[in-house]
Amino acid sequence: MIPARGPHLLFLPAAAIFLALFVLPMAGLFVESFRLFEPGRIGSAIDAPFTAVNYSELLTPSFAGFFFQTLRISLLASLAGMFFSLPLAYWIARRLSAHWRAIAVGFFVTLMFLSVLVRTYALELTFGAAGPMRSTLLALGISPNGRGYIEILVGAGLLHYIIPMSTLTLLGTIQNVDPRLTDAAQALGAPAWRAHLTVTLPLCMRGILAAFLFAFTFSISAFVIPMILGKGRVLFISNLIYNRFSEIANYPSGAAISIVLFVLAMLIVYVMTHQVNKRWQS
Repeated sequence: MIPARGPHLLFLPAAAIFLALFVLPMAGLFVESFRLFEPGRIGSAIDAPFTAVNYSELLTPSFAGFFFQTLRISLLASLAGMFFSLPLAYWIARRLSAHWRAIAVGFFVTLMFLSVLVRTYALELTFGAAGPMRSTLLALGISPNGRGYIEILVGAGLLHYIIPMSTLTLLGTIQNVDPRLTDAAQALGAPAWRAHLTVTLPLCMRGILAAFLFAFTFSISAFVIPMILGKGRVLFISNLIYNRFSEIANYPSGAAISIVLFVLAMLIVYVMTHQVNKRWQS
């Protein structure tokens, strides 16, 4: 017989890897965020005094603007991703044959493996001076030199990654919903749209939440997309962290921004998960 402690021993390698690769680096980052930075140094001194100035400077309007801009664009891109991905996943799951469904899944998996850098530069060309989308946005009255144009470009870059990922996530969720439930609702007199809103959508809510959280956590931590498509005018927190660590060598400030971004993302994930679970149980 396997001893009772066997399952716990099997857990130790994974726990050791998690401790070494996540907990200890995050602990070091947390300690570094309270160190005092001296201009001219690379990082902080070993005997640098502890201070909260690295966190207090994040309350200034310039830093708050970075956080608000990152959250706003990430939230809008994630919501737009759900808006496009849910009908697409439903169409693949319910309307396509098994053969074409396999082809569609293979297509989205291929997109997932395609480099973010390649897709970002493809969008750069699409929205560029000779790109087909430039004339469309000009017809809508959006200036290519305006900030709104740059934000749309960054949002399109995020959607280029969000939609395949969310569609694959929602596809499994929709396939697990028995279509006979919707058919029964329609047989009892409910219109098709109402049957989907009151039956299919609630049963898919946890999958929608999972897809949204995947999309949001990717968007809020995006680095390459805002760096290339933002053109220096629309930057995310990850770009600011890179600037603090690599260009200014202010490790304490970069560590403080990283910790705040991590806590903020975890808080948003917890609140949304708690609210959805609460509504699900009620």
